[in-house]
Amino acid sequence: MSDAPGAAPPFNGRLALLLAMAMFVLVVDTSIMNVSISAVVNELGTTASGVQGAIALEALVSAAFILIGGKTGDLIGRKLAYILGLLGYAVGAVAMTFAQSLTAVIIFWAVIGGIGASLLLPAMQSLIHGNFAGEHQKRVYALVGASAAIAAAVGPLLGGFITTFWSYRVAFALEAVIIAVVLLGIGLVKDVKYTGDRSIDLVGAALSVIGMGGVVLGILVWQEGGGYVGLIIGLGAVALGGLAWWLRSRKKKGKPVLLDPALFASKPFRTGVSGQLLQQIALGGTMIVLPLYLQMVLEYNALQAGLSIAPLSLSMFAVAIWAGRGAKGRPANLILTGFALALVGLIAIVPLVPIADTGWWLAIPLLITGSGLGLLVSQLNNYTLSPISDERVSEAAGVNSAAGSFGLSFGLAFAGAIMLATLAVSFTSLADASTVLSTEQKQQVSSVLEEDAQLMSNTGLAELVADEPPDAAAEVIRINTEARHVALQVALLIPILAAGLGVLNAFRMRRLPDPKASSAETLLG
Repeated sequence: MSDAPGAAPPFNGRLALLLAMAMFVLVVDTSIMNVSISAVVNELGTTASGVQGAIALEALVSAAFILIGGKTGDLIGRKLAYILGLLGYAVGAVAMTFAQSLTAVIIFWAVIGGIGASLLLPAMQSLIHGNFAGEHQKRVYALVGASAAIAAAVGPLLGGFITTFWSYRVAFALEAVIIAVVLLGIGLVKDVKYTGDRSIDLVGAALSVIGMGGVVLGILVWQEGGGYVGLIIGLGAVALGGLAWWLRSRKKKGKPVLLDPALFASKPFRTGVSGQLLQQIALGGTMIVLPLYLQMVLEYNALQAGLSIAPLSLSMFAVAIWAGRGAKGRPANLILTGFALALVGLIAIVPLVPIADTGWWLAIPLLITGSGLGLLVSQLNNYTLSPISDERVSEAAGVNSAAGSFGLSFGLAFAGAIMLATLAVSFTSLADASTVLSTEQKQQVSSVLEEDAQLMSNTGLAELVADEPPDAAAEVIRINTEARHVALQVALLIPILAAGLGVLNAFRMRRLPDPKASSAETLLG
């Protein structure tokens, strides 16, 4: 990437660190909530489905409003949008520290926090673009990306440790403290002014909410086993198609649009956003499958599972920092290498699932996968956004953030849904083929799985079948062992497929010229 014209200012390491801290909080927030579900249920006297519904609502609100969040930053100022996004997260963290009911969690953590995320993500990427240039910009994108990656990987460990030995309330209080520290450094942030049309595209905004929200809601409903999944996803897809038509039509008439469709005329931007989507699907799918494998198959607690995933998170962080500061070569080549390493590492895990009796078996594949993901988070944001002018950067950052948020949600939900579906089919098939279980027992297995397929440890299952005849109990545990291995291996195909498509997308990048960093006159590079 070429530097901006003129002498580059010194690198503002403190601002870079504060931006990375903001991203860490944004990502770790949901991780803490995920590992604290049972504690929140007990503390608030509510149900697990109620807390899971709040988590799903937060993801839904964030995805639905993220394109609007980018445009809002244009209208009120990117710095103010950044501040409001942080405050939204602070409200959610403080609410979780003191909340006494699920209603408070839904209003303050899910809704206000979700809106905060939709403001924070595009504003942060815009401010990185406007406060750093050339190699400095590349370093900060890498640092912030690495911060997000390590938060996703170690969040369950941190949340599990604090929840186990203190309380989930302590974890959210510490999150609020970090946000306060970030806000104290807000004076270091230079606003990135927007001088374009300030008219509001209400129809485009509504279509974006229905489209993004509908697709994400459909995936979440599918994961929870609800109905009308096809209808919900179809409605979202139609709305997104309508949004594309609306934006092109409005642009031809010279009327204001939610985001300029000309952005997608840039091949580097299209391939960059596609890479971001695929990278987040791979990360999301991996981060749902591995903790389940470690906790349900190897029967690790939250701390042991977090330590077993450490090779992934630490290599991801180290490689992202190294690549952001000093990696040589074309960005497209680094991105290709990143997807290829992630693909190799994930494929290597598949045959280990049935035979590994300790997390150490996964160490080398996780190091390879983490190194690949580290290369990706160090390069993709800079590749996608560096050619965009300050005038267009909020729109571009909104699209980029939407792709990342959707990819992560899709990876988590789709891999989880595929895993449970495969578990139900495998368990039923193995039970029907059993020569030990009676016809009545086989029917009972099928009936239970139709209502509630769950990945269970053998210890937990042994407690459930303790009253059954010993031979039948042993057979059910044998079937569970085989079925869950198959289910986890099939679920791994989701991140593997995403990494494979990422390799193909990176080959497209290699055929394009390297994107040039924007100047004051440059629009798309």
